[in-house]
Amino acid sequence: MQQHILTGYGTALLRMSLGAMYLAHSILLKLLTYGLDGTAGYFSSIGLPAWLAYLTFAAEAAGGVMLVLGIHTRAVALSLVPALAGAIIWAHGANGWVFTAPGGGWEYPLFLIATSIAQALLGDGAFALRPSPAPLHTDRLQGSI
Repeated sequence: MQQHILTGYGTALLRMSLGAMYLAHSILLKLLTYGLDGTAGYFSSIGLPAWLAYLTFAAEAAGGVMLVLGIHTRAVALSLVPALAGAIIWAHGANGWVFTAPGGGWEYPLFLIATSIAQALLGDGAFALRPSPAPLHTDRLQGSI
């Protein structure tokens, strides 16, 4: 099998796994474990507006579905980064590295940021329903790698 085909499959696997993690983080954690009202209460307790919890839940859930299906992967992956950066700054940054620390550390949000950026750089991969637009000047990038 040719390398570009394998790369497409690997990129799709990353995309689907990343989408599944966003779904788990939104549906399992925010909705089913804490409830949206509990999540909103937590947001309020750390000085954030309660409505932001609902927006964060919706963004992570919708973004997760879009990533799994391969709908505008680059834009979706990048659009989820600010929420995770906010999670590090306002919620988990002072709790240490390990996410199992009291209050949750910042390792998991940082990993999701890194994989989201990697996904945005790699693109959709195989089996995308609505691929991202091709980046500008890809011919210049090919020669420099």
